[in-house]
Amino acid sequence: MDHDFELSIPASSANLGPAFDAAALAWTLCLKVRARCCDHFEITAAGRDAAIAGNPGGHMVVETYLQTLAAAGREAQPLAIHLENEIPIGRGCGSSAAARLAGVALASCFGDLKWSAQEVFEAAARAEGHPDNVAAAWWGGLVIAQGGGEHFRWIDVPVAKPWAALLAVPQQPLATSDARAVLPEQYSRQDAVANLQAALLLICAFQQGRGDLLGDALSDRWHEPYRAALCPLLPALRPLAGRSGILGVALSGAGPSVLLLLDSADARTEASAAARAAIDAARLEAELLFAEIETRAPGRKWKP
Repeated sequence: MDHDFELSIPASSANLGPAFDAAALAWTLCLKVRARCCDHFEITAAGRDAAIAGNPGGHMVVETYLQTLAAAGREAQPLAIHLENEIPIGRGCGSSAAARLAGVALASCFGDLKWSAQEVFEAAARAEGHPDNVAAAWWGGLVIAQGGGEHFRWIDVPVAKPWAALLAVPQQPLATSDARAVLPEQYSRQDAVANLQAALLLICAFQQGRGDLLGDALSDRWHEPYRAALCPLLPALRPLAGRSGILGVALSGAGPSVLLLLDSADARTEASAAARAAIDAARLEAELLFAEIETRAPGRKWKP
């Protein structure tokens, strides 16, 4: 079947410990979207969580597509959409950011909006409510994002070494709204300073390839201590930092998945064995997914 539209949007891990709502990494797991004009909306899906991705009721890609065109004053062309998904849905791996980007990109294409890559990013970030996952998924690599409302800014951070990751993904999802509900309204000056120091150290560690700093640079006082009860994989896996090729451990986004940064892809086997042993010892269950940093980002190849 011919398609008029094809796009591949990567998964992402936001927060990265102390960089709460400010930074994210793109990974080599993706949502592939194909679409063509049709007489009525059709959605099919394959891959991970296909039953969710292919459920037409309240579909985030379609909702974002319709909302974007309505806001622009354009009529929505019905589409036949096929999704091939590798991103765990509702588990802190950027599935909603990928869906928002897909919906906005479809609106730009089939609504003849002719939006630039920056305009697609900004519209998706507004729909998502925060720009970190959207920035990484659209621009790739390690990205710092800032803004809200009508203005969003981003900058990519050069990564000196090809660090890889294991994502420990539990079966049960966690709504971002529930993960945010446990956070306090205020933080102490001591906690604010500690997170600022760690976040700056984290960015420099990526820029300079200082894997020896990641264990401390991923430490957080703003969200992980409060979310640990909702994300039991985190306390189970955190002690692995500095062992078995694992440089550091953090929640992936708001959880419940946990991100283990690896010294290299060669550490995959040893790190997987250590993670599996820790998960089993804690009497938990999780799937281990291997990923590498994704730099082939759709936003950099986007043509209005």
